[in-house]
Amino acid sequence: MSQMLVGIDVSLNSHHVQFMIEDGTSIASFAVSNDQIGADTLIKKILETCEKHALNSMKIGMEATSNLGWHLAHYLRDQLQGYEPNIQSHIYVLNARMIARFKKGYDSLVKNDRIDAWVIADHLRFGRLPNEMKESIHYEALQRLTRTRFHLMKNTARDKTYFLNQVFLKFSGLRQDNPFSNIFGTTCIAVIQELEPEQIAEMSIEQLIDFLREKGKNRFENPEEIAKYLQKIARSSYRLNKAMADPVNISLSVTLSVIKHMETEVKRLDKEIDRLMKGIPNTLISIKGIGPVFAAGLIAEIGDIKRFKNQHALAKYAGLVWNQHQSGEFEADETKRMLTGNKYLRYYLVQAADNIRKHDSEYRDFYQKKYKEVTKHQHKRALVLTARKLVRLVFALLKTNQLYTPPERRDQ
Repeated sequence: MSQMLVGIDVSLNSHHVQFMIEDGTSIASFAVSNDQIGADTLIKKILETCEKHALNSMKIGMEATSNLGWHLAHYLRDQLQGYEPNIQSHIYVLNARMIARFKKGYDSLVKNDRIDAWVIADHLRFGRLPNEMKESIHYEALQRLTRTRFHLMKNTARDKTYFLNQVFLKFSGLRQDNPFSNIFGTTCIAVIQELEPEQIAEMSIEQLIDFLREKGKNRFENPEEIAKYLQKIARSSYRLNKAMADPVNISLSVTLSVIKHMETEVKRLDKEIDRLMKGIPNTLISIKGIGPVFAAGLIAEIGDIKRFKNQHALAKYAGLVWNQHQSGEFEADETKRMLTGNKYLRYYLVQAADNIRKHDSEYRDFYQKKYKEVTKHQHKRALVLTARKLVRLVFALLKTNQLYTPPERRDQ
């Protein structure tokens, strides 16, 4: 079967296209605009070239460059389906890192759009390609929500770190040794926003207790103990220069408003995710600790489980695999996790694993075992390894469509 290879270098305003045949001969190189007119032009050229060279099959490849090639990939798939079986088309969305590594095999290639399109076409020629692009619009729709949630959660974590750095400027002792269980709790935030360390140090203990009771709505078991400790750390804290007081307070207020707004938007996303998940049957929510949001994050990135040969392939896709360092009779005991894979899937696996270990004895015991094995980065290491264990369960449940049976019920 004669085959054409189509490499597309995607960019915001235009795409550079390379046509190549199976022996590596270039038969066309041109650019089209990144709009529907440009896509129609590309399809016309593809069909004309196939007819001219008597080609009846093609592989089309482009890098996964943000969302700049999303419309083109879907439009080509939908439009070219109408020409089957006379012309068979296979579309691949390729990992940019994989293309960059492939290009390193050519020592003298320069960097420009034409060359990049040629490299993509040549990569198609050599094979070892990912799964072909299939119809997955319902998964991609879910991805818009779960990935947006991922970015909001990451931004919230970053802004919370920034907020804590500002807290140190205003009230260093509270940042170093906080007597409250949650620095972002209502009472602690009230202390940060409404009081200065000097005020706390000079207030009578009764005034400070009344303040804590009012802001905490009488939920503290021992407000007197907290009040005394607050005064202690207030007296030992640095004193902020008066010229810095207002700017720091405004910075704290603005940052906190942004954090609260993002948390509100996350709840809005969670509500919509929950609504969409009602129409997507799955067995992941049978695991205590995986609710609709975590299940959505996993399903949106995994898509059709048939894409993965086994749980090892799924783990590799998530980036939960470790390098091997072996030579002759030597093999290293400690290796680093490979810094590749789908960061969204890895995030939701880790978050789900962290939640599951609080409810499931098998995962709790596994986490604790891994936690005790080392003295550094204990929680992070144990959690990532627990997420790797979770991959096996997720693969099995999606593959068999069976419900999860917790350890306590397996012998019943």
